[in-house]
Order: sequence, then structure tokens, then C-alpha cells
Amino acid sequence: MRKRFVAFILVICIFCSVFAGGCIKRQKAPAAEGKSITIAIGSDTGSMDPAGSIALTFLSYSVSALDELLTFDENGNIEYRAAQSYEVNEEKTIWTFHLREEACWSDGSAVTAADFKNTIKRALDPKNGSGYVSYLFPIQNAEEIYNGELSYESLGVETPDEQTLVFYLEEPCAYFLDLLRLPVYMPSCEKYADSALSGWDKNPETSLTNGPFFLAEYEPKQYFVLKKNEKYWNTDEIHLDTIIYRFFDDQQSMANAYETKEVDVAVSLQSAVMELYEGKPDLLVTELIATRYIYLNLEAEPLDDVRVREALNLAIDRAELCKIVGKDVSPAYNLVANYMVNKNTGAYFVEEDKQPFQENKERARELLAEAGYPDGEGFPVLTYKYPALEMDSDTAQVIQEQLKQNLNIDIELKAQELQTNYADRHAKDFELCRMNWTADFADPYTYLSMLLSNNSYNCSHIQDEKYDALIRRSEMELDVNKRFQLLHEAEQYAVGEQFYIIPLYGMKSCNLVSRRITGIRQIPASGALEYRYADVTE
Repeated sequence: MRKRFVAFILVICIFCSVFAGGCIKRQKAPAAEGKSITIAIGSDTGSMDPAGSIALTFLSYSVSALDELLTFDENGNIEYRAAQSYEVNEEKTIWTFHLREEACWSDGSAVTAADFKNTIKRALDPKNGSGYVSYLFPIQNAEEIYNGELSYESLGVETPDEQTLVFYLEEPCAYFLDLLRLPVYMPSCEKYADSALSGWDKNPETSLTNGPFFLAEYEPKQYFVLKKNEKYWNTDEIHLDTIIYRFFDDQQSMANAYETKEVDVAVSLQSAVMELYEGKPDLLVTELIATRYIYLNLEAEPLDDVRVREALNLAIDRAELCKIVGKDVSPAYNLVANYMVNKNTGAYFVEEDKQPFQENKERARELLAEAGYPDGEGFPVLTYKYPALEMDSDTAQVIQEQLKQNLNIDIELKAQELQTNYADRHAKDFELCRMNWTADFADPYTYLSMLLSNNSYNCSHIQDEKYDALIRRSEMELDVNKRFQLLHEAEQYAVGEQFYIIPLYGMKSCNLVSRRITGIRQIPASGALEYRYADVTE
């Protein structure tokens, strides 16, 4: 009933946007040129520098503007991009990549191995604030350089000539090729990319690209424009002339903009849109390799007590939560996303092992009493910080109500602007904080590595030698089956014994796509949409 009501409200809002233009604040719209599509995305956040503190804006930009060394297609086959080949030694510790000689930046200058090393060097400088820097740590001496213990000259990356890039790893790394699609392994032009703080990344004159499109215009909080890079090595396969990304503060405005034909694509909309567009070709529902969960700050009492963390997990009714949040979510009991596939078996990773824990309200109350809070007596009021988005607001209210009802404890809700929530989480300035992780590469390690003691995304103060040892063993294990067993063991321990997170739900993405657009692909690693090979029909 609630969702039908929300759908009705959505119709009313769209009606307002069409017939009473003053109802919604309009954004400045750039003029499209040639074959063009306009995409509605969330608010403008983070740096556009692959070595900086990136967020959604960079991820939208980079899939069309930057070529990684190589990636994997939907069948798990290598798709070479900036590199044309590679070799690896028998021990899998020396990886040599040969760049395309015809590859060049959008200004016509050659892309060199030094441009890839430039990103790595800058990411290893803590001042640049890279959240992905820990994924460079398989490289010899990278972690010590980041910690200020060794000089950059000792880094295990060599550029013997302009087209050759060599990585020397500390230990064998079975998933190293998967890491190459991460920002810290992407190139940044050595001529201009000096610091994540200098502004080069959002200036079209200095923000050069080596992919199918280049940055032509950037209007903060409004939009950015990508134009076809005629100097791209594979330009004949690129059909669009312009891609415009417009920023919106909320999902409602994105849906309105699609309805009024201001945009051609609107992504990650509220689930009520599924009912409005049911049976229509505009609706594209995809599985996201993503998990919504809550970080608990282990330095905030009483969250340092595993009994309390377990009680919070067991007291939440995820099925009921998902009924209220929408049709696009399903209960999650793991950190690894519900829809992540084991490339070796074709099965969902989370279904290959037992569920880490079972919800149990009675046991939750017993645990809280054992921790010294019978019937919630004396339990401090914890603050839950979350982005002021509809899905997260609905989620927060349900969790607040369930914890009050099931444990008799109070949770204070604090909605925040997305960038503020992001900053507070990284500063570890929270007690409970919403977290959403969409996979960066098609391996469970993209999730489980975030709980390592030295990981830059470990915002909870987790310092667990046993967990670290399990993950480190998996990193060096080259037998696929044994490696995945170690990853399962690590997740069972972290999520089902220590309860370091509160998993909530996995998601599907509700998208609206104009019928005139063809050739949109899904990125296998994350489930996000990719537009580099898209086309339009009039």
C-alpha cells in the first residue's frame, strides 16, 4: 500500500514538473552536438583525479573517458585497452605490460608508461587522499612508501621505455589483473596531473583523457560534458559525439527530468518507478554488485563489545525492512554482494557457503543483557549518520523502530548531505554510519579487503590479526578453490563471529533509458551501465 502511495505521489510530482515549471528548480542545460545523450546522475561529489579522493562523479566520468590497461568482458575474457599485451613470470610476481604505440592523449600527445606511474606515485602521497591506495600495496615497497618509511625511488614499478610498464609484486597476487580497472592503476598525464588539490582534473584544458571521450566542459554542481576523442585509437567503434552528465540532488528530480525529456537516461531511481513503467521498454532493471550496510565504530562504547554488535545484527528484521524500502532490494547477511558471481563456478559467491548468522530477537535480547544492558537499560543513545536520500531515510527509520521495539534502545538519526556523510565516514567521526559498496572488480576481495587493518576504507578501527592473516593467505594462494575457501572463512569470521558490520540488503538498479539509445552495456564487475559504445537512432 505504501509503495502504491509513493508511486501516486511520483506521478503528481511529474505532473507538476510538466505543467508548473516553477515547482522544480531547473539546472542549466548545455547544448548537445551531433549524436548525443544526456544522463542524470547523483550529486557532484569527490575529485576527478584517479589519485585523489574520488566518488560517484569520477566513476561516471572514467568509464567513458579513461582506458585502463585491460579489463574483462561479460564472458570473463580479457579486453585490451591501453595495453596490447602482457607477460607474467611463473611465480606471478613480475607483470609486464606493453602499451599500444598508437595510444595518445586527447591533445594528441603520446600516452606513456610514465603516465601510469604518475598516478601511482601521487596516490602513494597521503596528501592526495586516495581511498584506493591500499590496492597498490601488492607492489613492492608501496605500503612502506605510503607510510613514509621508504622513499618513492624504491617502488617496484619500472618504465624501461615509453611503451613498457613493469610491476614487481611483494608476493604472488592471483587477482592482480582485476585490480587494473581501479582508479590508482589508471593513467594521468604527467604534463598536467601534479596534485589532486591543484584543480587540473576539472579544467578541460589540463584534464586530458586517453579514452573514447574527453572533458569539454565542467560546471560544478550542474553538469559536465564529454565529447568524442577523434584521436582515440579505436575511434571508429565510437558512435556518439557527445555525452552530457547532469547532476541532481535527488532521485525524484531525476525521474522528473526523464519524464520531461530533459535527460535520456536516469539511473538508480526509487523502486516506485518500477510500478509506473512496468511493461514499458524504457524500464531497465539490472542486478547491482552492491551491498548496503552499516559501519560500527569499534572505538565508541559499547560497540567495542562483540555481544552488542551481534545483538544489533540479530535484532533487525531484514525481510520486513526490504518490504518497506522497495522491490529493488533483498535481504543481505554478507558483506560480499548478493549478486557477485564466482567466475570459476558461475554461482553466486554468497550461496556457496552457509549464511553467516540468523536473525533471532530473543537471542539478541539475551546478548544485550549479557553485555550489561537488560531490556536496554543503561544503553547509550547512539547516533546513526546516513545520506539524506529517500532509500536511506526509509532504511534509517525502520532500523530505529526495530531496535526500539526489539531491544528497547534508542537510536538518534542524523541525515546528512552526501559529501558530508562521506567525509565523516572517512574521518571516522561516527558511531553508526551508512555504507554502500559497489564492487570495483569482479572478485570478493573488493569487499573483504576493506576490513583489513591497513585498508583505507577500514573506517571502523578494526585491528584483527586473525582476519588479516586469513586475507593475506588468500592473496598468496594461487589455487582458485583453496583461495575462495579462505575468503569464505574470512567472511564467516568477520560477519558471523565478530559482527564488524551490519549488512542490510543487496540491490537492483532501476533505470530509465530512452528507446532511441542502443548499445548500452553493463560493466561485469559492478553492474553499472557503460555508454562508450552506445548509439542513438532518430
